Amino acid sequence: MTVLVVTGTSTDVGKTVVTAALAAVAEHAGYTVAVCKPAQTGIAPGEPGDLADVTRLSGVSEVVELARYPEPLGPVTAARRANMALLTLAEVVAAIEDLDSRHDVVMVEGAGGVLVRLGADFTVIDVARSVGAAVVVVTAAGLGTLNHSELTVRAIEDAAVTCAGLIIGSWPHQPGLAERCNRDDLGEVTGAALLGAIPEGVGSLERGAFIAAAPDWVQLPV
Repeated sequence: MTVLVVTGTSTDVGKTVVTAALAAVAEHAGYTVAVCKPAQTGIAPGEPGDLADVTRLSGVSEVVELARYPEPLGPVTAARRANMALLTLAEVVAAIEDLDSRHDVVMVEGAGGVLVRLGADFTVIDVARSVGAAVVVVTAAGLGTLNHSELTVRAIEDAAVTCAGLIIGSWPHQPGLAERCNRDDLGEVTGAALLGAIPEGVGSLERGAFIAAAPDWVQLPV
């Protein structure tokens, strides 16, 4: 059984679409797949969140969301402002281990960057370490990504957690010099494998087209 934690160098770098692409590739390879989103923010009760997008794009139906907070803030701040309970590491680990016991591959999508707190005293790194997961880092294509990516990979490795590789979350249709150079340099700078790049705008594709194209975008690190 394999657990992969999907995190980002920051917010809005494409974690959800990358999670959907990895899930689609895993199912295409014959694995059973589940996806967990411990904390969702900025979505009202009853509204479709990130996991709805994962299902819409990949077809994966076993998805678990543990906490939802209405304001688009970090989970701890959003929970406190809404006077809602904070997640605990124990309940996140229990949910992931339950999915892991019943599926070949479990994807866990974090919130924001790797050091964003999902509860009062734990981060995405703590989740990965607790369940023995490797971490996939979703990064941007443009200027600044080398620094952000190296900092993120260092934080993961300093915690004795494996970085499975990097994925560019939105590759422009017409990349400029910075984007092209960054794609060449990311692996050397971070020491982590570049597992692929997701073309910008593919989150609007129909499911069949998304699933068919996903293996051309990303490599599954299992």
